[in-house]
Amino acid sequence: MKPTALDAADIRILSAVQQHGQLSKSELSELVGLSATPCWARFARLKKAGLIRGYHADLALGKIVDVSKVVVTVSLKSHRKTDFDRFEMHIRNLHEVTECVATGGGMDYVMTVVTTSLSAFQTLMDDMLSQELGIDRYMTYIVTREVKSVQPNLARLLADSGK
Repeated sequence: MKPTALDAADIRILSAVQQHGQLSKSELSELVGLSATPCWARFARLKKAGLIRGYHADLALGKIVDVSKVVVTVSLKSHRKTDFDRFEMHIRNLHEVTECVATGGGMDYVMTVVTTSLSAFQTLMDDMLSQELGIDRYMTYIVTREVKSVQPNLARLLADSGK
């Protein structure tokens, strides 16, 4: 898929939204250094192009509820498209799985799972194994503390790519 062509003002808008979340027209225009109407028109164009998927708050989850966070690697028995599709469809419906990426190499998927306890995590995994999802093996890694969790720096990525 060809990336959307962006100029410096577009990058400032996307970076501001990425860093601050949903902003008012005046807040956004002030942050990016454009007058309100042209800034908002650019923002609407970027949103319509699908470059902004949504907004969220970065919650300190551990201060709200006790949770267990587990990183899980999964390898499937078979590697047909239907096997991947079946597994991915199931994962998309599990609210406990907060992130899942398909990988090349030794494992097929790396997921992050958040549950209220390790026993709740094991119940989830037992259920997945009983669902005939084609899981060959999985490895679990208990998260003991989060060292870094940030969004990528858009401006730096674009600069490093030569765009």
